[in-house]
Amino acid sequence: QVQLVESGGGLVQPGDSLRLSCAASGFTFNKYTMRWYHQAPGKERELVAAITRTGSTNYADSVKGRFTISRDNAKNTVYLQMNSLRPEDTAVYYCNTILLVSNYWGQGTQVTVSL
Repeated sequence: QVQLVESGGGLVQPGDSLRLSCAASGFTFNKYTMRWYHQAPGKERELVAAITRTGSTNYADSVKGRFTISRDNAKNTVYLQMNSLRPEDTAVYYCNTILLVSNYWGQGTQVTVSL
């Protein structure tokens, strides 16, 4: 079955960096677009970044220039490098893919940016 397992979250200070990882299994990883979303308390889940199977990327305006999404098809893993973190980046970060018409999510990893 499809599994997405995120890791790499934590508590950091403003200006710090983190790299999130999402290990995928149960489907042909290199054929699908992968996405990172985040959800802050009391807010809706929002798309942060996406990477297609060919490596094209797009980002939310709020993270452009600070975050980088990448993928390693040999490891079935997608990454989110987050630099210059801000308190407003605090959220649970989820990995996502859509296979046919079904949405798949990981369990999420908490990122907290605070002094």
